[in-house]
This record gives sequence, C-alpha cells and structure tokens, in this order.
Amino acid sequence: MQESSKIFSGTATRYLAEKIASASGERLGEVTVARFSDGEFQPSFEETVRGELVFIVQSTFPPSDNLFELLMMVDAAKRASAKRIVAVMPYFGFARQDRKDKPRVSIGAKLVANMLTAAGVDRIMTMDLHADQIQGFFEVPVDHLFASTIFLPHIKEMGLKDLVMAAPDTGGTKRANAYAKHLGVEMAICYKQRKVANQVDSMTVIGDVKGKNVVLVDDMIDTAGTLTKAADMMMDLGAISVRAVCTHAVLSGEAYQRIAKSSLTELIVTDTIPLHPEPGSDTSKIKQISVAQLFADVIRRVRTHESISSHFIIA
Repeated sequence: MQESSKIFSGTATRYLAEKIASASGERLGEVTVARFSDGEFQPSFEETVRGELVFIVQSTFPPSDNLFELLMMVDAAKRASAKRIVAVMPYFGFARQDRKDKPRVSIGAKLVANMLTAAGVDRIMTMDLHADQIQGFFEVPVDHLFASTIFLPHIKEMGLKDLVMAAPDTGGTKRANAYAKHLGVEMAICYKQRKVANQVDSMTVIGDVKGKNVVLVDDMIDTAGTLTKAADMMMDLGAISVRAVCTHAVLSGEAYQRIAKSSLTELIVTDTIPLHPEPGSDTSKIKQISVAQLFADVIRRVRTHESISSHFIIA
C-alpha cells in the first residue's frame, strides 16, 4: 500500500529535486525561505504536510547554511505534524570526519547524525558515503545508495579494450576492487602520502597499467590534486588512456584548472552537487550524469514498502 507523500527541496538542491519529482510523476512541494538582513533565514512549508510522508531533498555541501536549512525544514515538518520525515541527502557533507585521526578533533559526521536525529528525521537516504560506517552513527534506517548503479552501465557502454579499474588512493581499494570484480578486469592502486590535507606529497602505482585503458573510481573529487596526479603518473607508466568516475563533484580551489591541464581523457560525475565553474573555465572533459531517476525509484519503493536491494549492484 502506498503512503500519501510529498517531496520538498532545500534551496541548494532544488535543481536536482525538480528532476526527482518529475521522474516520480509528482509536483515539487512549495517552500519559501524568508531571509533577514543579518543573514538569518527561516524555511516555511507553504502547503499542509499533516499526516504526510515528507521527503526533503538537500545535499549538505558548503556553506554550512545548507545543513542548517535541512535541519530547520525537518523541524518545521515535525512541528507541522508530518507522519514521517525522510532526509534525502544525495551528498552527505562532513562525511570525511568519520573518526578521530588525531587528538582533539571532532567527529563531524557523528555530530551531523546526532543533529538530524534530534531535529526529528525518521529515515536517511544518501549516496556513496565517504565511509560506510557512518550508517551506524544513526539510530534510524539509512538507505545507502551506490553510484555504481549508473556508473557501471556507462563504463560498459564505453567498450574499452584492456580495461583496468584503479583506486586513486588506498582508501578507495575496496570500491575499485568491487568494480573490477563486477567487470571481470584487473585493478591498480595508487599509494599516496600527505603531509597536510588536500596536498599530495608523493605517490606510487601498484599494478600494471602499461598498454591499458584505466578508469579511476572514487566517491568524491575535491581539489582534484590526487586524481590528476594519479592520471598523469599512469600515462607516464604507459597507459593508453585514463578516465575517472567520481560520485560527488566537490571541485574546490583550482580543481577545474587541474582537470583541464591533466592527462585525464574524461571525468564523469553525478549531479549530487551542482557544477560551479568560474566564467571561462574549461569543462570540456567533465561529463555529468543525473541520479534523479535512481532516487525517484527508491522514493517510490519507500512509499510502497518495497525492497531497494536491487539498487545495490556493488558496495
């Protein structure tokens, strides 16, 4: 039996929420955000949500206003007597802070989970968390989707000969290995060392890439330093071509310039985060694939209490 539901969007992810609603055959709910001169804001649902299953679509990339807006929308829906509230977070911000990697730092991902729970969320729907264990930070169900559902068919359509899947760092080994097993190809790993965040000090490649078409796979691309250095190194080692598939296109700092100047043939990303190149930036190597249909189908299954396991092609 299908529950009565409505889909709403935060300000930052309206471009994606509109596509999700359209793919669901529904109208996107009306929300307004009042803004005060000092920067304070107040989201407001402009239609009733009483007794409804409410989906709120909002990725929580910077600035932190995007996260706070989501929290306030969850709180508003709860106080307006929504039956259940699902936070649809295509990109879960602060996911890189999943543990204490040095003394006296916060575990930001756990704090975000606590805040969402305190605000009144009943379920989380997200994609390619930076660390799988973040699901355990919640005391509510988490639908953790994988971009492999859309990336794998795309890679197969490329029809690349002598394909090798590669991880740009050791943290992505499990993901690259899963892709390689599914496609029945070999894998390579880049081993990097950092002295400070967002800056690679040294890198080596483990595996044979000579005469191969390499596809790097990662959950996100931020400054593009690691990815472009890995691509350049693999080409130096005799690779025929190097492409990359990355779920979340954070693309901060000099990322666009690095990608344009790199040996990458193509960078394929999803629209969990909007592209924001500066005027005049070369984006010819970047291709964006939408996750709207995937999220729309999972939303439908949540409404009808159907299994979503068919969307878990690989972990």
